[in-house]
Amino acid sequence: MVSSKEKVRRKKNASGSRKSSKKRNGKKTKSSLTKAKGRDAKIKPGKGKDKLRKKSNAKKKKRKTTKLDNSTLNFDSTSSSNNSKASSKKSTDSKNSTTRTRKDGSKSRRKEKSVEKPANKRVKNSTLKEVSDSNGQPYKPKNSNLAGKSKETERRLRANDREYNSQFKYADNYIKTSKYNLVTFIPVNLFEQFSRIANFYFLCLLILQLIPIISSIAWYSTALPLIIVLAFSAIKDGYDDVQRHVSDRKVNGRKSYVVKGGHLKEEEWSNVRVGDTIRMVSNQFVAADLLLISTSEPHGICYIETMELDGETNLKTRGALVDTAEMGDDLDAISNFNGEVACEPPNNKLDKFQGKLQWQGKELPITNENILLRGCILKNTRWCYGVVIFAGKDTKLMMNSGKTKLKRTSLDRFLNILILGIVLFLVAMCLICTILCGVWEWTTGRDFTIYLPWDSAIPNAQNRGSEQVAFISFLSFFSYVILLNTLVPISLYVSVEIIRLIHSLWINYDEKMCYSDGEKVVPAKAHTTTLNEELGQVQYIFSDKTGTLTRNIMAFNKATINGVSYGDVADAFGNPIDPAMARPIDFMWNQHFEPNFKFYDQKLLDTTRNGVFEVNEFWRLLSLCHTVMPERDKGQLVYQAQSPDEAALTSAARNFGYVFRARTPQSITIDAMGKEEVYELLCILDFNNDRKRMSVVTRNSEGKIRLYCKGADTMVMQRLNPSTSRLLIDATNTHLADFANIGLRTLCLAYRDIDQPFFEQWIKKQHEAAVSLDDREKKLDQVYEEMEKDMILLGATAIEDKLQEGVPDTIAHLAEANIKIWVLTGDKTETAINIAYSCRLLTDEMKEIVVIDGKTEEEVEVQLKHTKTTFERILDVPAATSPISSPPRVEIETIHDDDFNPHSYEHNLVNPTVVEEMERIPEGDGVSLVINGESLGYALTPRLEKTFLDVATMCMAVICCRVTPLQKALVVDLVKRNKKAVTLSIGDGANDVSMIKTAHIGVGISGQEGMQAVLASDYSIGQFKYLERLLLVHGRWSYIRMSKFLRYFFYKNFTLTLTMFWYSFFCGYSAMTVFDAIMIACYNLFFTALPVLAMGIFDQDVDDRYSMRYPKLYLPGQFNLFFNMRIFIYSVLHGMFR
Repeated sequence: MVSSKEKVRRKKNASGSRKSSKKRNGKKTKSSLTKAKGRDAKIKPGKGKDKLRKKSNAKKKKRKTTKLDNSTLNFDSTSSSNNSKASSKKSTDSKNSTTRTRKDGSKSRRKEKSVEKPANKRVKNSTLKEVSDSNGQPYKPKNSNLAGKSKETERRLRANDREYNSQFKYADNYIKTSKYNLVTFIPVNLFEQFSRIANFYFLCLLILQLIPIISSIAWYSTALPLIIVLAFSAIKDGYDDVQRHVSDRKVNGRKSYVVKGGHLKEEEWSNVRVGDTIRMVSNQFVAADLLLISTSEPHGICYIETMELDGETNLKTRGALVDTAEMGDDLDAISNFNGEVACEPPNNKLDKFQGKLQWQGKELPITNENILLRGCILKNTRWCYGVVIFAGKDTKLMMNSGKTKLKRTSLDRFLNILILGIVLFLVAMCLICTILCGVWEWTTGRDFTIYLPWDSAIPNAQNRGSEQVAFISFLSFFSYVILLNTLVPISLYVSVEIIRLIHSLWINYDEKMCYSDGEKVVPAKAHTTTLNEELGQVQYIFSDKTGTLTRNIMAFNKATINGVSYGDVADAFGNPIDPAMARPIDFMWNQHFEPNFKFYDQKLLDTTRNGVFEVNEFWRLLSLCHTVMPERDKGQLVYQAQSPDEAALTSAARNFGYVFRARTPQSITIDAMGKEEVYELLCILDFNNDRKRMSVVTRNSEGKIRLYCKGADTMVMQRLNPSTSRLLIDATNTHLADFANIGLRTLCLAYRDIDQPFFEQWIKKQHEAAVSLDDREKKLDQVYEEMEKDMILLGATAIEDKLQEGVPDTIAHLAEANIKIWVLTGDKTETAINIAYSCRLLTDEMKEIVVIDGKTEEEVEVQLKHTKTTFERILDVPAATSPISSPPRVEIETIHDDDFNPHSYEHNLVNPTVVEEMERIPEGDGVSLVINGESLGYALTPRLEKTFLDVATMCMAVICCRVTPLQKALVVDLVKRNKKAVTLSIGDGANDVSMIKTAHIGVGISGQEGMQAVLASDYSIGQFKYLERLLLVHGRWSYIRMSKFLRYFFYKNFTLTLTMFWYSFFCGYSAMTVFDAIMIACYNLFFTALPVLAMGIFDQDVDDRYSMRYPKLYLPGQFNLFFNMRIFIYSVLHGMFR
């Protein structure tokens, strides 16, 4: 038994732990404030691109503050570091005052349950277990339950040890997505519904109607519509929750096999716990977020399908750690596995994971490549084992299933203002009637009590004095509130939601927006019902280029190797030949060639066969430096690549004789011109959007270590060996410019020989950074910089990515509709400009096209100010008074199909003054701006962003080149915050998700880069060309229909209510109704609902042909001319005096 003194000492220790935790919380807050101040620091000139990357990191911190992507939960490494220091300090203090013995091995740990401990030993009990880290130091867990914190900052667990892991009180694997049960459904649902102001308002009216002295109409005139509205919402909510209950029961009841004591025990998913080791078989869903430890496939590799996570159907690979993969299917070894995992806390980042495994005296880094996420399906793998790291609500799948930030339209915000104004107008009418009632009763009514006796509830009614008149007037105020309550539309929001839902169905079932490529059919899809009318008001479109404007189907087109350009086809006299007329090279000599691969320059094949060193290394680099996985399909070698670029380059190397054959975690096998070569894969330096390059470190059969690197020219060129020939660099740059000028995507290739002593020192640094949980990516980038330098230039590749069908016409029509298009791309400036000309975003008729390419903040500032002056002189109008800022005065008339004259449509659309205003909108002879990523980084600083915005919004087109995903989101946010305009972002890849979520409307394209953009979007389409119909037809119709519906709706409400108001002047202001109670109750719900809804659902002012043919018909929606305060007042007056 534990003595009472021992218990007292434990309570004191626990109290001290809580105080220490509070101090740590305080440090975290101070650290966060320090970060916030540092974000506004200016970039000093003269630091080049390294400084720009630092600025980009600062921008990432800023993005967290401005909440551009609310769905992302970031791992606070600074906080973790502070907590680690505090914990370490406390552990050291504890060690100085007490000693502790700890035995290793699972059997020894079980013996530690004894509570009889010497007085000078640290006691371990079931309430708070003291555990040790790998260095034997006492470890204080950092989760909320033990450290007194509100949020977990680091996760620790031990495999196959539920007793150890139970102290942290991690979430179990039970899932609950339902909101109600049989007992709570009615009260909770009613509480939620009455939390809405409109419902609560009518509840108060119903209560007032139950008081006979002030109610002149039956209570059911308000109760009936209120009950119907509440019942409609309750049935919908109840049905949705029943489906959630069914889904929860099904998921929680799935079976899994947990390793216990050398045997497999069948358990339901809900009974799985953090730290358990579970076995999965092919085609089985993964039960929780797992650390993969062994598989049935060679080298610990397994294949998964992530359809439920990111919508992608192509298989992905994951690999077990080399040390754990050796356990295979040995249940005894797996059940005795006692590795300790330290990793990041639960978050919703599907593509990132930071952690480390401590086992057998080693620290092994854990990355996303070693993790299987809940919701994945195991494919083409007989079995695998994994240790549960996150379970239940802590899994990444569940953390991504939370509510996303609701986007509200400008119409919604305007309606809220109108409803508030209507309530105030109602109060004003009630006050007027109250005052007039008092005047009438004082002057006339009290003399007619013999004919119109006062109610017996009036005190001392026989006196007929001022007190009695005042009391009657007081009661009449509430009587008029009841009588005129129909002024506030109870069915408005329900009707709006019905109309929006059907508008979304029109989009979903529009066959003219259905894309088919022969293999799959991609229909247009509305993922939301709240933004349809906003589609008719777009003024700015922010578009990605690759995969959005282009097909994202890459083809190896040209190359430059050792200063020699390949790919141009010439005749015997050296005259260029059109490739379409030339004969492609015959690759039949290569048994692994691909019939669909086409290349026309025979010189490149000849130099390859002649064994020229630089050419051979060029192809060897392309066959080694990638993350492609080889597979066998019907006996044929096929590649599974994460990006079309990698697939195209690996395919080119294959056809020229350098065939990528196999990959393991430790090696890559290629077939170089018929000879098998096996390379030891020492390290992969991953690609990311900041590094814009990737590298591999390999060792050949002779023991020679070499780094192969490929990446953007801006990144590779500045890391070359200083002794590199200037002629080679100049020739390569010239070829790169030539390639970019014809719209090709380029990458530079380089290599570096590494000596063994340097590599041994470097790999130690790399391992330390890889196992770090604090700023792992930053530390790895610093280590990578030491390796990726002093490289030797091999050459560059050029890949062709053709435009999608219909893109030029679509952009021209959108520009004619006064929609400004900004292209945000990661390509070179020359490539982006060439593509912009190809798709008619830039035209020769434009008066000025300015390129901003300053290297410092001061240079960018000078260029922006000069450009602003130039544009204002050319356009002869200040930016503040440009047409996009001041809408024309337009009076709209409906165009009927039978009298529509396409040659004089403007006359039928508007009165003559409108034509003049519309012609003020520039056609295609405006100005355009091109800016690269480095200059954009300076332009987005707080000091220059206003100038940049003024310049950019004068332009008909803006092209931002070499931009990161963060910069894309910042550009969209800049326009969204500062311009009263509706923005739309469209993209197809994961790097477009941030800008899609930032814009008012996000559109995803189902392309070659997965489904991340589609899943994050509000609308999805198969091709860019369908954006024209989405905006000019469906968006315009939705806006016009909703505007007409609202005008009609408010008109009919005011017609009914104001009739009773005018009647008050003829009934002594007695709050008597002119209509029957049943008629009042059914007026909005039945009598007038159908025609108003029919107009909101089916009305077409012109058919879709004219909407597409005459894009200027889109213009009124941009300036909200169909429903604004003037139109609303007109509808109200129409209802008042009709």
